[in-house]
Amino acid sequence: MQNPGTWGGALSMAMWIDPSGILLHDQAQNLVLTCPHCHAVSHITATGVPRFADLQAHKPKQVGIVYLCDACHAPIFLRYSVRIYGATRIELSPQFTEVERAREKFAFTYVPEPVELMFKEALVCFSAGALNAFTSMCRRTAQAAFVELGGSGKLRLFDELNHLRQLAELGPETFLKLKSILFGSETDPKPDLPVLDTYEAGIVLEVVKDLLYESFVRKGKLQQAMSVRRYFLDETATNIEALVSVRSGTSDDI
Repeated sequence: MQNPGTWGGALSMAMWIDPSGILLHDQAQNLVLTCPHCHAVSHITATGVPRFADLQAHKPKQVGIVYLCDACHAPIFLRYSVRIYGATRIELSPQFTEVERAREKFAFTYVPEPVELMFKEALVCFSAGALNAFTSMCRRTAQAAFVELGGSGKLRLFDELNHLRQLAELGPETFLKLKSILFGSETDPKPDLPVLDTYEAGIVLEVVKDLLYESFVRKGKLQQAMSVRRYFLDETATNIEALVSVRSGTSDDI
């Protein structure tokens, strides 16, 4: 089940469908999403709203609305819960469910295969809105990383998490949840994994991405760059030696 987003985070905002079938709301320009088609962060415009008479006749608990991505003009489907069926307006909750979500991406070059396998599944869970499964896969990703990095590497990751806490100004509650997810184990008292909302899951996602980058990707890129420089240095030295040898041989012949 997808997790709800909100219009600009304003839960008290009024949003309703009038008898002419027009969607009305207080902040029409505030709905910005990552488009599942073009992956641009773009404003979206409502283009397909259910008929007022049909909704009044059937009174569904949820309403689907079609939006248009302002960047690529592809359709985006959002689902809203109905708050009130009134005589002249059908009021909707500003919270919505994204029927389609953009797939999260991560550059896995230099990431060990066991870690890559776990985090790829975590990204799939996050994109599907399965946040409990996402949380579990983040813990398995961390555990796979600890195996690759060893005990000292695990301590470095914990230090890096504390650094991110200060850098991102994470609150105590959010940090405790991160610590529980990434450094907890199945032997912890139940429930050993916290339940996250959409915002908290997004924080966990970005933190795990950063930790994996620091642990594997950054190191791999640096080692590759040094290797390339060493290769060209060796090639240059070899060419110089060959040139000196040729010139020396020519001088002896004279």
